[in-house]
Amino acid sequence: MGEPARHTGSSRRSGSGSRSSARLRAGALAIGCALGLLGVTVAPPALADPTSSDTPVNVTIATVQPVAPGPTGQLVITGEVTNTGSGTVSHPHVGLELGSRNKALATRSDIASLFTRGGPTSADGKELTDPQPVQLGDLAAGASAPFTLSVQMTDLKLDQSGVYELAVDVQDDNDRVVGIGRTVLPYFADPTKDGQPTQVATLWPITHAPELVAQTADPDQTPVLRDDSLITDLGPTGRLGQLVAIGAKIPSLTWVIDPELLDTVFAMTKPYRVQLAGHGGEPAGAQNTKPGVGAAAATAWLAALRTAVAANGSQVVALPYGDPDLASIAHNGAGLAGLDTVIGKARTAGKVTVEGRLSTDVTDTVAWPYQGALDQPTAAVAKQLGGTTVLVNGSSMPESSSLLHTPNAARPIGNGQTAVVADSTVSALFQNDLKTPQSRTAAEQRFLAETLEVTLQEPNVPRTMLVMPPRDLTVASAQTLADSLAAAQSGKWTSPATLDNVTAAAADARANTSVPGADSYPGNLRGTELSTKDLASVAEMQQNVDRLVRILSLPQRVSSPFSAAMLRSVSTEWRTQQKTGQDFRLNATAYLAQLTDAVAITPKSSVVTLAGDSGLLQVSVRNDLNQTVLNLELRLTSSQPNRLNVSQPGSITLGAGQSASLRFTAQAKGNGVVPMSAQLFTVGPDSQPYGPEVQFKVDVTHVPSGVWWVVGSGVLLVLLAGLRIYLKRKKGVVAPEDPDAPLVPEDDADGGDGAPQAEKP
Repeated sequence: MGEPARHTGSSRRSGSGSRSSARLRAGALAIGCALGLLGVTVAPPALADPTSSDTPVNVTIATVQPVAPGPTGQLVITGEVTNTGSGTVSHPHVGLELGSRNKALATRSDIASLFTRGGPTSADGKELTDPQPVQLGDLAAGASAPFTLSVQMTDLKLDQSGVYELAVDVQDDNDRVVGIGRTVLPYFADPTKDGQPTQVATLWPITHAPELVAQTADPDQTPVLRDDSLITDLGPTGRLGQLVAIGAKIPSLTWVIDPELLDTVFAMTKPYRVQLAGHGGEPAGAQNTKPGVGAAAATAWLAALRTAVAANGSQVVALPYGDPDLASIAHNGAGLAGLDTVIGKARTAGKVTVEGRLSTDVTDTVAWPYQGALDQPTAAVAKQLGGTTVLVNGSSMPESSSLLHTPNAARPIGNGQTAVVADSTVSALFQNDLKTPQSRTAAEQRFLAETLEVTLQEPNVPRTMLVMPPRDLTVASAQTLADSLAAAQSGKWTSPATLDNVTAAAADARANTSVPGADSYPGNLRGTELSTKDLASVAEMQQNVDRLVRILSLPQRVSSPFSAAMLRSVSTEWRTQQKTGQDFRLNATAYLAQLTDAVAITPKSSVVTLAGDSGLLQVSVRNDLNQTVLNLELRLTSSQPNRLNVSQPGSITLGAGQSASLRFTAQAKGNGVVPMSAQLFTVGPDSQPYGPEVQFKVDVTHVPSGVWWVVGSGVLLVLLAGLRIYLKRKKGVVAPEDPDAPLVPEDDADGGDGAPQAEKP
C-alpha cells in the first residue's frame, strides 16, 4: 500500500545527490553520538511536515505480480500517483527502487520499520535503470495517473532468499523525489535448500449474532427469529455464504463454528416465524409475527457447509454453545448465583449440536477468548468450559526481546492447558475490511514477507504458526487471506496445517508461557464487555426458569428454549453489537416474566366480609399457559391468628387455560378487620414462593353470643387471677418483678415493713 511522500532533509536525487545527502546524514549521526558520549544532550532532528509542498505526490501500489516471484520471469507492478499539492508537477517519471544496496531486510523488525518510514530516505536505495522509468505528462493539482512497471527478475540481481524492499518513486523534471510508495518483495530462491516450510494453521470462524429468540409459536413450538436478515448472509453472495465457498478451497483449514448458528440455520430449513418490529418480549402469535422465508437459503448453506468441512483435511472446532464471552464472565460474573448453571451446559450442547448438524467429528476442547486476549481469570473460565487448548493473540503473551526468532505457536501455560499463540502481526492484517485493491495487495505482500522471514530465521528447524482472523471476518479479507495462504504455499516456504497439528508440535523452551494477571487485560476491550448488570440479569433468569419448570407438566418446552436463550444472551458477538445484545436479553427476560405471571392468584376485592364465627374464604388461581401446572399450593396467612384462623389446602393442579377457586375454612374469635395474605408456593423439600403475594382484609361481623361467653370466661379468669395475687400479698408473699424468678417462701418473709431480716447464725 502506498503512502504520502515525506522528506527528512534536502531533496533526494538519484545518483550523486543521493549519496551526498547520505554522507551528510551519516556525519551528523556520528557527531551526535560523539556529543552523547561527552554527556551533551542533542535534540533529535525535526521531522518533515507531512503536508510539505516539497513532496506533494501520493503513490499507491495496486498490484504486484507475481506476488511471490521465482528467480526468473517478469515482475509487474501497477498503481497510481496523485498530485495532492496546489501546483503542477512538471514532467514527472515513475521509477523502481530495491532498497539500500539491494540487500534483503534482515529481521521482522526491519520489515516493520519499513512500513513506518516517512518520506524518501537513503534506506530506499537508488532508482534502478532497468526497468526504465515511466514518463508521465504534467500532473496538475489534484490529478492522478496510472503506472505500470515491468522488470525481469534476473535484472534485479537478487543474491539470496529473503524479503526485499520494493519502492516506487516519483521524480520531477529536476530529478527531485516528490513521492514514494513502498511494499515488500518476498523471494525464495531454492525451496530445496533454503529451509523447511513453516506449518501454518488458519482459523476460519463461522459465527453470527444470535437470531433465535426464546419464544415459540403455537402448540407445535414453531421457532421464532428476531428478524430475517440472516437470509442475506447465507446467500451465495452473503458473508457466510462466501466464507463457506472460499474456505472449501483451502487445505487443512480449521473451521471454528458457533453451534448456535447451526441450530438457527437448521430451524430456518423448516417453517419458522419472525418477530414484527416493536413486539419483543411478547408471547409469539399470528398478530405479532410473520412467516419466515429463508428455508431455501438455509438448506443450501447448510449442505454447502457439510461438504466443505468434510474436504481437504479440514478440522472442525465446536465452540461452546452460543460462544459465551469468557472474559466478560471472568471479570464481571464472579459470585452470581445461577451463572455457572447457565454456562455449564455450553460445552456438551456445543459438541452435540455440531456433530448432529454437520455429521462430522468435532473438537470441543478449544476456548477462544474475544480477540484472543487472555489473562488468568479468563483462562480459569476457559478451563471450566473444558478449554484445554486456548487460542491466544500474541500481544497477550509477548516474547522476550532477547528471543531472536519467532517460537512455535503452542506452549504449556499450567492448569492442564496449552496456549496456541497466534502471530499478532500477521493476524492484524485481516482485522479490517480490505475493500480496495491497494489494501488487499498491501496485506498479501506483508503476509508473505512475514511468513518467509519466520521460515528463514531458523531454516533447518521445523516451525509452526497460527493465523487468527476476527470472528466477523469479511468476504474481502477472507479472500485476501486465502490468496495469501495459497501464494505462500506455492512459494514453498509454508505448508498448511490444522490446529491439532500445530498444538501437537514441540514447544519452544524459550517461548513465553506466563499468562498475565487481570490488570493486564486491554483497557479498550474492557469497555466492550458484558457488564455485571447484564450477567446478573441472565443469572436471575436461570433462577426464575428453575422455579417455573418445577410446576410444569411439560417442563422441557420451557427449559430447552430458555437454556439456549440464556447462552445466546452472553454471546461474544454482543461485543460489537451492544445495543442489540441488550435488546435480546430484555426480550428473553420480559417473555419469561409473562410466562411466570400466567400462573397467578386472581386479584381479590380489598375487603372480604365474614359474617359469623366460621365460614369459607374463596381464593381463585388461574393458569393461562398452554400446559397443565402442578406441584403448587396456595397458602393463606392471617396476621392475627388469635382472632382469625384459616385452614391450609392441598396441592393445586390446573389444566391449560383453566382457573380454580380454593376454599379455606375460617374460624373467627372476635369482630373486626383482620389483614390476610395469599401466596402460591412450589411443593417440595425446598419449597419457594411463586409469584407475588396478594394482600386483602377480612371483616368479621356478628360473632354469636357463644363466642362472647368464651370471651367473657376469659375475662373472668383474668379477674380471678388478680384476686389470688391480692390475697397472697395480704399473706406476705410478694410476686417478684422478674416473672421467671422464684417466689419468696412465706417463712422467709419480712415482718411487713419491708426491712430485711438479719441472718441467722
